[in-house]
Amino acid sequence: MKSLKIKIATFSLALATIGILGAGCNSLTKTQKGAAIGAGAGGTVGAFIGKAAGNTALGAIIGGAVGGTAGAFIGRNMDRQAAEIKQTVPGATVTREGEGILVKFDSGILFDTDKSALKPEAQANLQKLAASLQNNPETNITIIGHTDNTGSNAHNMDLSVQRAESVKSYIVSYNVAASRLQTIGKGETEPIADNTTAAGRAQNRRVEITIVANSNMKNQAKQAGQ
Repeated sequence: MKSLKIKIATFSLALATIGILGAGCNSLTKTQKGAAIGAGAGGTVGAFIGKAAGNTALGAIIGGAVGGTAGAFIGRNMDRQAAEIKQTVPGATVTREGEGILVKFDSGILFDTDKSALKPEAQANLQKLAASLQNNPETNITIIGHTDNTGSNAHNMDLSVQRAESVKSYIVSYNVAASRLQTIGKGETEPIADNTTAAGRAQNRRVEITIVANSNMKNQAKQAGQ
């Protein structure tokens, strides 16, 4: 069922963007791809694609896209912030996707096993991330907690929520407005690797943070494109 959903989602995205991306897709930058996806699919379809593919982070990024010239403007801002985070937050994996940024921390970097209290080194990483969020105030942030499938579904869901909330609380303590952040716990429902192996379970235990434009940046982007 999961693979069928992913195929449907991929097909939907292809239909929405094929006329825009064309044969030269591989030569496009992340910013250009984001502009094309936003223009072709729109926020509603983008959110559906992320949900159907079992990827809440992807849905948050694509669902917030505006596309076109405004999307390219936003993408350039995100390029700069992504580069900043890569340089200043050594414990994070930073990926530019469409008009947003995906920041991923392996759970082992942030927490002890089955715990939601942040490790000291995690606090140092999140303090640096908070500084970047302060430097780029016109964004919204979603923090998504994930676990492996060890333990009960209910326990894993609770743990993922608690970990996302711990990350949010620490970032807010460094003067990032709480209104900019939301948290989601996904438990074991969105694995990115094989839960039957220790290495796979380690990858699935993670916290993902998405960064997308808020309404102010989107308005600026639209004005700049006029």
